[in-house]
Order: sequence, then C-alpha cells, then structure tokens
Amino acid sequence: MSQTGSNPGTPADPAHPAPAHTAPPARALPGHGEAHRHVLVAIVLNKPGVLNRVASLMRARNFNIETLAVSHTDQPEVSRMTLTLRGDDVAVEQAAKQLYRLIDVLKVQDVTSDSTVEHEIALIKVRADERNRGEVLTIADMYKAKVVDLAAESLIVEATGSEAEVDALIALLRGFGIKELVRSGTVVMSRGTGSIEEAVKR
Repeated sequence: MSQTGSNPGTPADPAHPAPAHTAPPARALPGHGEAHRHVLVAIVLNKPGVLNRVASLMRARNFNIETLAVSHTDQPEVSRMTLTLRGDDVAVEQAAKQLYRLIDVLKVQDVTSDSTVEHEIALIKVRADERNRGEVLTIADMYKAKVVDLAAESLIVEATGSEAEVDALIALLRGFGIKELVRSGTVVMSRGTGSIEEAVKR
C-alpha cells in the first residue's frame, strides 16, 4: 500500500512549482523624493565669512544654489539672505536646520508654501535697430518693463517681477538676440503682519 503525502526530501514537482518569494517593495529613503523649487530666507549677522559658510554648507549637502540675494536690513548689524534652490522637501528641511546651527545665523525660514511677495530685477541688453525696435518696445511694455538705455543697434530693458515673469520676458526677447543679461536673484517678503526680522528681535 503506497503512502501519500509530502516528503521534505523529495524534489519539487516541475508541474507544480513552489510559489516564488517576492521581496517587499523598497521603502523610499528620506531625501530621495521629487525635487521642487524652494525659497529660504536667512537672517544673519553682518560679519565677514558668513556668506562663505552658508554657501559651503549648501555645497556639502549637494545643493546647487540657483539664486542668492544678500542685502541690509533695518538693523545695520544684520543682513538678510534669500536663497532659491531645488531639492525634495525632506532634504531642504534638513539643510535649513543645519543652516540655523551655523555661527552668526539668527533665523532661517522656508517660505516656499507661504503667501509672499516675490520679485527680482533683470537688465537685458537686446539687439534692436530701426527695423525691429518697435516690436521690442511693444513686448517690453506688455511686461511692464522699461527701457533704461537706447543705442543705435541695441537697448537695455529693465524688468521686475517674479522669476516666472522675468523668464517669460527673456524667452520672448531671446528671439531678437540678447547681448547681455544680469539678474538680481529673487527677494521675497511674507504677506500679512508677521515679520521674520521682528521674530529675531524678540
């Protein structure tokens, strides 16, 4: 009489292979998400070396600073930095925390999701002669830009607005030929009564 049943030592039946063991899906590691544009505001003491330390930290975190604007505040000993960079939310949050720990950094705020007023200024030297100058002026007027210099074969347009607005104007003027371009970088200020600088004073 034959005995049925599974025998641990019996080779697997090729007609009925054992179910394959699939590895669980890999968990996403912090700092490996989709990169977004972020705007950071840092209030720092106006001392030599602060800018270098901020830039070195961002370089060490493998961030490419897209724009960096540094300016005075109402307090002579305090300066304000506005940085725009790209990275996922976790990586930027960690970088902001490390930035706050630097010597002479008083306050750091990621204002990406806040309601802000955002502007930059650009000077654009465009090829323009008698044939196309009128068209260039029309485009500049559409974007509320103004002409600040006029020569026989070129003109300089001064534009202010958000990064996207300045990008759009430059894209249109590029068809005429851009001889020279300089941009200040983004500066922002949160709307409403809140103030990052007053928060430092308290």
